[in-house]
Amino acid sequence: MAILSKDEAQTILKKVLSFSTADECTVYLNGRTNGNVRYARNNVSTSGTTDNVSLAVESRFGKRSGTATCNQFDDATLRRCVQRAEEIAKLAPEDPEYMPLLGPQQYLTPVSAVASTASISPDFRAQAAADSIALCQARKLTAAGYLEDGSNFQAMRNSKGLEAYQQSTRLDFSVTVRTVDGTGSGYAVADFTDSSKFNAKALTQIAADKAAGSVNAKAMEPGKYTVILEPAALVSDEGLLNRLMYALDAREADEGRSFLSKKGGGNKLGQKLFDERVTIYSDPLNPEAPGNIFDGDGLPVKRMNWIEKGVMKNLYYSRFWAQKSNAQATAFPSNFIMTGGTQSTQDLIKSTAKGILVTRLWYIRDVDPQTLLVTGLTRDGTFYIENGKIKHPVKNFRFNESPVIMLNNIEAIGKPVRLGGNLVPPLKIRDFTFTSLSDAV
Repeated sequence: MAILSKDEAQTILKKVLSFSTADECTVYLNGRTNGNVRYARNNVSTSGTTDNVSLAVESRFGKRSGTATCNQFDDATLRRCVQRAEEIAKLAPEDPEYMPLLGPQQYLTPVSAVASTASISPDFRAQAAADSIALCQARKLTAAGYLEDGSNFQAMRNSKGLEAYQQSTRLDFSVTVRTVDGTGSGYAVADFTDSSKFNAKALTQIAADKAAGSVNAKAMEPGKYTVILEPAALVSDEGLLNRLMYALDAREADEGRSFLSKKGGGNKLGQKLFDERVTIYSDPLNPEAPGNIFDGDGLPVKRMNWIEKGVMKNLYYSRFWAQKSNAQATAFPSNFIMTGGTQSTQDLIKSTAKGILVTRLWYIRDVDPQTLLVTGLTRDGTFYIENGKIKHPVKNFRFNESPVIMLNNIEAIGKPVRLGGNLVPPLKIRDFTFTSLSDAV
């Protein structure tokens, strides 16, 4: 039952709404089927699959709301779930930022679900792990990796006539390869909507080459360097570009809490804040990185230019803040796309007289939210470049940098690749600040 069709999902949602006595009611139905395999020290350690469907009911009486959930779908359970949501709503305080429910909306139709990914089998996962492990064993290296694939759907319906539904598929893979003595480490990561594009051997080969090449790393003095940041160094759960995108909130800016705040009030919408080569937009219909078509309120997600030629073109406005600011509400996107050129990472290396190649950043933490200054460490392959070639590995650095400053110090932008559901190019940045050394591999 994990993946329901649009008709199946909406039939359940209609039934739930028929049980409601609230002033307003929204029902959410989500389901997923996931599979995974994990390996370490060249041996599979865990594997499995999960299936789950859950329903949430939000009931409203005036400006009071309550939510209840369930994962069984007989009439008695659904009735009780609605009743519980209504009981909670009647006890809740009024919401000072209450917004009425949306009515019917028009949504885009992306190709976000692919049959090849939805039909991945345990054999597929086992073969991917075996290929990765075999490559490393042949080179006397040690692999640790994780593959997760899944299909999911999300559906919603409310008492104002809004109806939304979307299916999607995704495969995520990451692998860390180390030398037997643990002194060399490499990393590769990728994700796909279409699993036919996935190649575990090719990704493991990248990580293995970096691991073998990072042995006997040399210490270099901290300071400001030209760096080439691979996409994995820019995008992650804590990545530099992720943090920038999450900071494009109009309310935080208007209230003086972000880098987009203007002295004396207001925000910097319309100002040029970055290098003119920087353009970042979101597009649910992008064929390489399709995104969600509606947000939690049911607001449609559409193509949106956030930064265009260095200028802040749009900010994220919640429905409440849009009403207060006399602006248009904007659904927060699930992906972003940074435009670039045609150069690969290797091309950027060839054009560099002196610099540092950074495979990955991690343990990133805030230093100053109002400038987006963060600190963190390099990891899993950091190399010194001289005269267009990798000369030798270097010990890892701690860095202090802001993506705002970084995107004003661009020397070159490479070809965008998919990562984390986004499209991100490798970047060549001048004056990137390394503050100290780290002995960690």
